[in-house]
Amino acid sequence: MSADPLAIPPIPAATASLAPASPGEVAESLAYALRFDERGRPRSGGWEFAAAIAAERLVEHLERAGFVVLKRRTGAPHSAG
Repeated sequence: MSADPLAIPPIPAATASLAPASPGEVAESLAYALRFDERGRPRSGGWEFAAAIAAERLVEHLERAGFVVLKRRTGAPHSAG
């Protein structure tokens, strides 16, 4: 008997430090990635407006497709020595 390829596998214990990201957080991260290159420099060509629209459309598609994006939970702030 073969296993169902669409079955959701059990979540490992290591994911206890992860939490679902909100659609707004995902859109913000995608828009940032579209506006700036890998060195943090702005891309040329007026990406500000287009990046926000593209990010919103990507988030909508991910939600319809059933994707869940996880992020690390915020930790306690460190104390300055």
